[in-house]
Amino acid sequence: MNTNRQDVVIAGIGQTDVGELWDVSLRDLGVRAIQAAREDAGGLVPQALYIGNMLAASASHQANLGALLCEWAGLKGAEGTTVEAADASGGAALRMAYMAVASGMVDVAAAVGVEKATDVLGSDIESLSTRNLDADYEANEGQTPVGQAALLMQRYLHENQFPREALAAFPVIAHANAVNNPHAMYRKPIKTESYLKSGAVNGPFNLYDVAPLADGAAAVVLTRAGLLPKGLAHPLVRLAGSSLVVDRLALHDRQDPLFFEAAAVSVQRACLKAGISLADVDFFEYSDITTLHAILSLEAAGFAQRGQGWKLASDGNLLLTGSLPVATLGGHKARGNPIGAAGVYQAVEACLQLRGEAGGSQVPHARFGMIQSLAGTASTAVTHILERRDA
Repeated sequence: MNTNRQDVVIAGIGQTDVGELWDVSLRDLGVRAIQAAREDAGGLVPQALYIGNMLAASASHQANLGALLCEWAGLKGAEGTTVEAADASGGAALRMAYMAVASGMVDVAAAVGVEKATDVLGSDIESLSTRNLDADYEANEGQTPVGQAALLMQRYLHENQFPREALAAFPVIAHANAVNNPHAMYRKPIKTESYLKSGAVNGPFNLYDVAPLADGAAAVVLTRAGLLPKGLAHPLVRLAGSSLVVDRLALHDRQDPLFFEAAAVSVQRACLKAGISLADVDFFEYSDITTLHAILSLEAAGFAQRGQGWKLASDGNLLLTGSLPVATLGGHKARGNPIGAAGVYQAVEACLQLRGEAGGSQVPHARFGMIQSLAGTASTAVTHILERRDA
């Protein structure tokens, strides 16, 4: 195996289905993902568990997830900590696990993202989702994350003067890719005509422009290459670069609300750490919380010029066979958006791509994958670069 013994590698992955999982508790979801990841990692026992979650204390009336999941997953003696960065909590948990292993303080760490959005009904979940905004100056004034993104989408359309129908290509791609993801919430393709006939949700957004909030859990086990158990049956994936960057929380405090500065800087830093350029990236798992997030993420990363990100989907570049496949197993839009767990799902899905295990959604000859978790309107951005390591 062509791997430095000190490289941080993802030794195991696990995930549950994403959806409205009424009959499964928060703890059971987390434990199922952890156990699956440990089994995939040849039985490695994490010494530290980092849990990405946003809503459990409010929606599920459960805090202290470190103690809960370590106990129920049989990780006696492990340290467990909840990592909260709103929608980017899963990506932040992955970064904490990476830093623990890379520093040498921990030999084996696990990151698990878990969320139970259906523990809250109706409009209450929308109320809880506003907690990723500035409480005093945004949420208390009636703004919501989707409403805020819709306002920005309206401004983006005004400034760049393109037909709204062009937005259809983003959810169409996501739903087409989710067909082959057995864990996805929505596994049926949609046509542009269906998008255009869909009912309005908020401003320029219709039903297909907004990712559905969902339940789910995903986990990864990280270690250094020199500590791997013998006889692992799957290829290795190295976590080559990692970066977490924050921007001003309130949108009105930013110099340019149509540029995701934190996302841009996190991409630059993660690529620098990995020693690659954007041209080396074979696929991009972005946070398509809304269609606006997808477009501005592409522009912030540098894959498109300002005001031109909307073109990438309609010209075929973002297809599995294009120059930059995105949302390769459905993304937030079709896989479903398990909020604080979404970033770990991205890591699991990127590993499947790099191992060559993505089935009908496989990106050909993928070596480098970029995953990015965003909180709110990109107030926090976490970017990771994953690399396939060949024998």
